[in-house]
Amino acid sequence: MTRALIAEDEPILAAVLAKTLQKLWPGLEIVATAPNGMAAVEQAMALRPEVLFLDIKMPGQSGLEAAEELAERWEGPEPFPQVVFVTAYDEYAVQAFERAAADYVLKPVSEERLGRTVERLRGRLQEREETQPGDGALAQLVGQLQALLPQSAQSERLTMIRAAVGSVVRMIPVSEVVLFQAVDKYVNVATADSEALIRLPLKDLLPQLDPQEFQQINRGTVVNMRCVASAGRDTMGKVVLNLRNRPEKPRVSPVFAHLFRQM
Repeated sequence: MTRALIAEDEPILAAVLAKTLQKLWPGLEIVATAPNGMAAVEQAMALRPEVLFLDIKMPGQSGLEAAEELAERWEGPEPFPQVVFVTAYDEYAVQAFERAAADYVLKPVSEERLGRTVERLRGRLQEREETQPGDGALAQLVGQLQALLPQSAQSERLTMIRAAVGSVVRMIPVSEVVLFQAVDKYVNVATADSEALIRLPLKDLLPQLDPQEFQQINRGTVVNMRCVASAGRDTMGKVVLNLRNRPEKPRVSPVFAHLFRQM
């Protein structure tokens, strides 16, 4: 029997989705229903379902963030679950995902559309296609979905960062930043010769950065790609970066490891 987990903060919608799935897919077992992304991650790590239904917009941690965290933490032998994002965005906005590694369903859930998703999932599972986080498929999908969010599309590119250092406000050109690292409610802004903290969540900072220059490499770190000297592997087989003019050796999440494969 195939096992699935549903992450949805609206109990009625979660119940409707579960009931419709059980009607369309009698061999599917709903092993858990999570009210937010954080709970979904912990339950998925514990229960190891084959399919995840993740609402994109949830309080605390979104479905996108939950998928990224799971991709970082997931280790075999089980393949990474098939992912279905549940979204309120319109058909036009999500046409790009028709051929993606993961699937989507729209709210309110249509039995006809969910039926197509079920057939797609069953086919993939039968063929033992593995959507591994290291192959870049999930990273590409998450990036596509993030691009749909209004705040990402409307954000202007940041060129200067104002950071308080004691009683002084420093003006730091973004081009001089080597890496950004999340530290509790702050982000550490590290240049070649200095550091400063800003009170801005990394998820709000990221859409303001030029994606051609800055890349997220794990949930808490964004690096300036021009400052990456080399990429290697540690004793655990994880990709680790060597940065120019900085001592840190940040580890790359499997979901972003494809960025550093040999060309």
